[in-house]
Amino acid sequence: MRKHNFKVRLLSFIALCGIVMMFTACSNEDVTQGSVETNTANNDNLTTFVTGNPATRTSLNYDDGAFFWESGDHIYVQDDNGTWRKSSNAPTEKTASFKFKVPGKYTDHTSYKVYYPGKQGNNNSVTISATQTQKTPNSTAHIGEAGDCGTADATGGNGVFNFRLDHQAAILVFQPFTENDAVKNCYLTKIEVTSDNDITGTYTLDTTTGQLTGSGSGKTITVTTKGGGSYAQGFPLKTSSANVATNGTYVVIRPGTHALTVRYWIKDYVTQVEGAVTKTYPAFDYEKNDYYDMTANLNVTDYDGRKYYMWDAENNYWNGHEWNSAAPWQPVLASDYNSNIALGTFYNNEPANGAYAAKYSCKTLPNANEMAWYITNGDPHWDGEELWTTMGHLHKGGMWFREKKYIPMMSESRAPSPVNADMRSYDSQIYGTPTQGAPTYKNSYFFLPALGYYDFGMINEMGSMGCYWTSTRTPNDTNWAYRIKFKSSSIELMTDNSNAGYYVMNMN
Repeated sequence: MRKHNFKVRLLSFIALCGIVMMFTACSNEDVTQGSVETNTANNDNLTTFVTGNPATRTSLNYDDGAFFWESGDHIYVQDDNGTWRKSSNAPTEKTASFKFKVPGKYTDHTSYKVYYPGKQGNNNSVTISATQTQKTPNSTAHIGEAGDCGTADATGGNGVFNFRLDHQAAILVFQPFTENDAVKNCYLTKIEVTSDNDITGTYTLDTTTGQLTGSGSGKTITVTTKGGGSYAQGFPLKTSSANVATNGTYVVIRPGTHALTVRYWIKDYVTQVEGAVTKTYPAFDYEKNDYYDMTANLNVTDYDGRKYYMWDAENNYWNGHEWNSAAPWQPVLASDYNSNIALGTFYNNEPANGAYAAKYSCKTLPNANEMAWYITNGDPHWDGEELWTTMGHLHKGGMWFREKKYIPMMSESRAPSPVNADMRSYDSQIYGTPTQGAPTYKNSYFFLPALGYYDFGMINEMGSMGCYWTSTRTPNDTNWAYRIKFKSSSIELMTDNSNAGYYVMNMN
């Protein structure tokens, strides 16, 4: 992540613009002195609190760190009697400066503390929202509503005080990107940020230090990234590197040291599949008055659409006419249909020769005995939320199996299969029931996506069923072979017609 300090970036911006200003210190409490102004007869009961320095505003310009006041922003000040007073006016549009009119008496001192508690707060009470909404990329118009807040020491006299706001919240700037072309067709619909400690809730701006104090009530913030027009479906994910203009998303959090888990929710509106890509960020001190780049590569696993075969065929099911070829026949979606059969894709029906083993595309796959052990001793887990892509689209769902090296029955010299016989020598069946949900320790498991299968010119059961060939043909019929088939509630290993278009994946 990259940290930006508002004032450092402000100084650079001012220098570039050729504006000459004198700063007497480097503190965010520096006061900008404006020209002397006195109240008119119409404002005899109101005191003017003037803010015109770019660092005092409440929506953020990412490029130069400057803030702006937004429509509906109010400030609060305690008058000479200790009574909280709210400005009687507020900006009606985004503005670089503003003269707040505040009721009450302000003659006893030359300095008063100004409070901006955000649009959901009042006096010095601030609410950092657990539900935030951003309607367009790289927009911070919402941060005052979300809980951005600040304090300032306003100085002056004769009814006019000048101030510069010191922001007391921290801001995360999420910038997801992807190198997966299928994910680039998706949209970012929301981001969930979960901390190991509180980052949301109601806090108090301390009357002495101005800083946020107290304990919040929430550890999760969800920002929705949808608006109108071209952003009604969410923010685009079309870049291969971080680009704040494309999908920059701003989240207001309480400052402090937080270890964050972030879930980026993406949706493919063609397949109607939506799910989350999870990233973790180690403990880090997110300081007040700063904003932080939070980049993430949403690297969802992509599966090759050319791996569908008839059993042990030398060429894939759509050879020469794959989905991304010059003359595509291969159906990609359930609504697609093509009855053509590509030349050279026919299954291996050569006479059985002892081992009943494959010679071509299925040669390196698990045999029927090994596949049986995966079902009975591989602790299968159905995971309906695991995201993956194939042939340009997002899908989810599939089965986790324990890796071969963690299944003793497969590595030791014991019975060749769970049925205590060599399944390669006769036609048999194995059934299993998966556990629901992903395994706790995925590092010792491998994942098989529910890639469906081809038959009758269509792709069937994409996202709900997985069908994978083994290297074993039925011993007494050259037109049938063993395959594994699974869905959320069951797994089965049995022989099937070799002309089906099942997926080929080496699991050993």
